[in-house]
Amino acid sequence: MILDYLDRASTYKGLDEPFQKAFAWLRQTDLGTLPKGRYDIEGDRVFAMVNEYETVDPQGQKMESHRVHIDLQYMARGTELVGHDFLRAQQPSKAYDPDTDFMLYDENPSFFSRFEEGMFAIFYPEDLHMPNIHPGEPGWVKKVVVKIKV
Repeated sequence: MILDYLDRASTYKGLDEPFQKAFAWLRQTDLGTLPKGRYDIEGDRVFAMVNEYETVDPQGQKMESHRVHIDLQYMARGTELVGHDFLRAQQPSKAYDPDTDFMLYDENPSFFSRFEEGMFAIFYPEDLHMPNIHPGEPGWVKKVVVKIKV
């Protein structure tokens, strides 16, 4: 997993071309006015999902992971906490669904990161993550999740 600010994305020049396309799209797109929905960057290989929501309490939330896509999440507006752990021997509590490329885990995160406006996070398939958590009080956020096919 990687957590940094978008204005430092050039630090990650060594990442493959799909990541560079995702970074370029995030920098060149007026995300503040972009409505919720899906946006193709390179067909099913690289696409973005724009979402807005209110952050929630961690109680009852679960960590997630994916098999087919890497998440490049970008916080366009607001702040949330993201719980993390590394996929080792944990077993999914919600089995993998190939249609949604998604599975859930009951274990609590090992640690949390503060995800602020202007930051991005990259979650590989072995990176368990619990997004959408409020940092003390619920708040409204706008997040872009770029899906990059493995």
